[in-house]
Amino acid sequence: MATVETATEIRPFRLDVPKEALEDLRRRIEVTRLPSKELVEDRSQGVQLATIQELARYWATDYDWRKAEARLNALPQFTTEIDGVDIHFIHIKSQNEHALPLIMTHGWPGSVIELLETVGPLTDPTAYGGRPEDAFDLVLPSIPGYGFSGEPVEVGWELGRTARAWAELMRRLGYTRYVAQGGDVGAGVSDAMGRQAPDGLIGIHTNLLVPALSGDMPTDTDEERAAAAQIATFGQSGNGYFIEMATRPQTIGYALLDSPVALAAWMLDHDTDAYYKISHAFVDGEPVGNLTRDHILDNITLYWLTGTGASAARSYWEAYGPDAPAAGREPPPPSSIPVGFTTFPGEIWRTPRSWAEKAYPSLTYFNEVDRGGHFAAWEEPELFSEELRAAFASVR
Repeated sequence: MATVETATEIRPFRLDVPKEALEDLRRRIEVTRLPSKELVEDRSQGVQLATIQELARYWATDYDWRKAEARLNALPQFTTEIDGVDIHFIHIKSQNEHALPLIMTHGWPGSVIELLETVGPLTDPTAYGGRPEDAFDLVLPSIPGYGFSGEPVEVGWELGRTARAWAELMRRLGYTRYVAQGGDVGAGVSDAMGRQAPDGLIGIHTNLLVPALSGDMPTDTDEERAAAAQIATFGQSGNGYFIEMATRPQTIGYALLDSPVALAAWMLDHDTDAYYKISHAFVDGEPVGNLTRDHILDNITLYWLTGTGASAARSYWEAYGPDAPAAGREPPPPSSIPVGFTTFPGEIWRTPRSWAEKAYPSLTYFNEVDRGGHFAAWEEPELFSEELRAAFASVR
């Protein structure tokens, strides 16, 4: 599937998916056995049949993986072994010699695909109305067990271990001064990096307040109570995927590796805002921002071709599972380095500034924008890039 051209410590990487793999994917989609229609008119019973039928039809007849493959191969991709796992990453250097190095971490059900739309605005801001001095060098790694990174073969790859691997990756790339960003699982990795404060890391930014998942946040204001209610709703009826992957990732893994349509349904059933946006893209042909049919299927197809549905699910067991080695450990103290946070209206909950300040005493930037959701970097890449430029302006 992929050819590694050299055996140096940091090795160039290029995709070459066999034609047979794509033909097998199409065949499996075409012979899918679907359930009957849900008995409700919304997503309360899960991913709706009409959405999956149109996704499967488009995937089997109109979608072209080769376009995504060419797009990835047009970017500088590499692998390097860190702590026993091959780490895949994209490394794009800005034309600006004073660009600030930025390592960005994707989440689930995402991959490096969800970050590609930000490459232009972040590395070449002048082409998007920004200033040359706002440029970043970008490092976009695939979390162990996701995409083209290797699967861990032992337990213990929790968020902190990935954070340490990212610090080592930046060291190998020669960066002595850099910043980090993450959403979803990537927010957990970036949070851990901020707490660890490795040499060279001068700031982090996230768009999901990971510490709020512990439930230890104030509810004194209307804004705080609204956020707490959103988290409670997520915990009562929106986190089925979370519970399954945090407790029994191997069980769901069989379906994710055997049926592409099962994989697609599992990945779509993440949060209400993103689900309806994706559903409208397929059923109504009305994408929101860059959440187009092709972009969504680029991401799902990446999971299918790499066979990483189960290993990605295990990352939730490692990070949040009660039986994982990390369970019950006290996290390190909050980050002492500058922290930026942006809250997007379509996120699982809208984080109040008071919560961000409680979680991060070193908060230096907070902003609430008027559009975008869980996949903010993907959906609204230019807005997202503007937020990162503003968040890290004080540490340049």
